[in-house]
Amino acid sequence: MLDKKNILIGIGGGIAVYRTAELVRLLIKRGANVRCVMTKSACEFVTPLTFDALTGHETHTQLFDLTREREMGHIQLARWADAIVIAPATANLLTKLAYGIADDLLTTIMQVNETPTLISPAMNHSMWESDATKKNVETLKTKGFKFSGPASGELACGEIGPGRLNEPETIANDLVPLLNPQILDNQHWVINAGPTWERWDAVRILTNRATGTLGVHLAHTASALGASVTLIAGPGTPESASRVQRIGVESAEEMLVHCKTAALNADVFIGTAAISDFRFSKLITEKLKRGDIEQLQIELTANPDIVAHVAKMDGRPAHVIAFAAESSAHIDHAREKLDRKAVDAIFANDVSNMGKENAGGWWITPEQTEQIEPLAKEQLAQKLTRQIMELQK
Repeated sequence: MLDKKNILIGIGGGIAVYRTAELVRLLIKRGANVRCVMTKSACEFVTPLTFDALTGHETHTQLFDLTREREMGHIQLARWADAIVIAPATANLLTKLAYGIADDLLTTIMQVNETPTLISPAMNHSMWESDATKKNVETLKTKGFKFSGPASGELACGEIGPGRLNEPETIANDLVPLLNPQILDNQHWVINAGPTWERWDAVRILTNRATGTLGVHLAHTASALGASVTLIAGPGTPESASRVQRIGVESAEEMLVHCKTAALNADVFIGTAAISDFRFSKLITEKLKRGDIEQLQIELTANPDIVAHVAKMDGRPAHVIAFAAESSAHIDHAREKLDRKAVDAIFANDVSNMGKENAGGWWITPEQTEQIEPLAKEQLAQKLTRQIMELQK
C-alpha cells in the first residue's frame, strides 16, 4: 500500500539513526520512492553517503546549497512528498517543530509542509517523560502530526524505559493509514489468524503449520483503510501494527470465546485461522515419559467450528468470510462449506500454501467463483479486502 508513494525521511541526530537505514530499505522494498534529509547532528552518527547508496538519490543536508536549491530546494522537497517521516525525532527536534523554529533544511521544509507527517521519537526516557517534551508532543498532535512510538526497553545509555525508536516495520505500518483514504471508517472488522495449540501433557501439543501471516496482512490492510480491527491471534502469529487491537489465544475453545465476543454486531468477520479440528479428551498435567509405556492410545474430541458459530450466532456480523485449506477438489469442498457454515463468502486455497510467502486460490460466493493467481501475501490481503468491500455494496 506504499507502492509508488513519495516518502521524505527527515533524520534527526541520535544513535537510533542506524535503524533509520533499515526503515529506508523497508519502504523501498514496499515500492515507495524515498528521499532523505539529514540534520547536521544526524551526520555525526551516519554519513549522508549511507542514505545516498540506499535511495539512489543525493541526501539533502544543507539549507544554503545553491546547486541543490536550483534542483530540489526545500519548497520542492515538501511539494514532492506524499508524506514525511521524521525518524529519529530528538527532543530538540520536537521543540523546534512545536515552536516553528526553522534554522536548518529539515525544519524549514516543515514550515512549508502540507502533507501528512509521522514522527517517531527516540531519546532517553527522562527526556521523553519531561514536562517540556510532553507539552511539545501535545502541541504537535494538536497541529495534526501523528506519532509512532517511542517503544519501551533498554536504551543506548543502558537505562530502561520508554524512548526506543519503534521497529522499522512498525513505523512503516503506522505510515500506511496516512497515505490511504479512510473508506472503512466507522467499521469494525474482526479477524482470527494463526494456528491453535491443543495441549496433551506438560510439553506436547497438537498443532499445524499455519503462520498467521495472511491474517495479519488482512488486519493491516483493513485498519489502513480506516476500520477498527480486532485480531484474535494464535501462537506464533507475526507482530501486528499498534493500531490493531490484538488478543492472543492458545486453544480453539479460547479462540471461540474471544471471536464470539469481538464479532458481536461487527461489520466483517474473517476466519483465516487454522483451527485444530480436534483436542485431547484427557489432559495429562505432567510430562509423559516415553520409557513408562510400550504402547499408547489416545482419544480425541472434536473442536468447535468457530466460523460456523459466528455465522449463526445472534448479533452475527454483517458479513462472515471463511477460509478453506484443501488438498484436492478445492472448489467442491469449499462450496459445501459455504452452504453448511452459512457464510457469505469463502476463500479456498491449497494446503501447500501454508508457510509460503505467496498464495493463491479461489474466491467463492453463492453467485461466483473467481480464481486468484498466486500473489505475495500482502498483495493477496489487499485483493481479498477489495472482494469483501464488494460484498458490502
